[in-house]
Amino acid sequence: MYFKNNTKQRLRSIQGLRSFKDTLPTNIKKVINKRGHIFSEILNNWKFLVGESLFKVCFPKSFKNSNKFGVSTLLIMVKRGHEIDLEYSKKEIMDRVNNFFENTVIERIKFTTFEEERKQVINDKIEKKAVTRKTFHKKIESS
Repeated sequence: MYFKNNTKQRLRSIQGLRSFKDTLPTNIKKVINKRGHIFSEILNNWKFLVGESLFKVCFPKSFKNSNKFGVSTLLIMVKRGHEIDLEYSKKEIMDRVNNFFENTVIERIKFTTFEEERKQVINDKIEKKAVTRKTFHKKIESS
């Protein structure tokens, strides 16, 4: 391998095959090392941590690690109407997450509600599209 010394990101880099972690900028690596591991593990095991019924109505949005200004907080998005269910099981979720990591990772949970988007299909627009397709189809067949 050839060693290249003059790069903007690093003092020294190796050309050729290298890991994905080495290609990231240094400030992004700091973020991943700080809290990326905890949040990614929570996302991967969310169904196991909260259970089947709560898995359908909520998902974790972000994780803020503890610092001198505040405690570690997990932000969870909840469908409107299911906030009470999660409020009652808040302590159980914190216990399960902390037991999963075998130490105190989460000290507080915040909830944010969201509306489920409902898709409405308008029959008139679909019929009009079908009519234009038929007219073009007839013109193509005749020529």
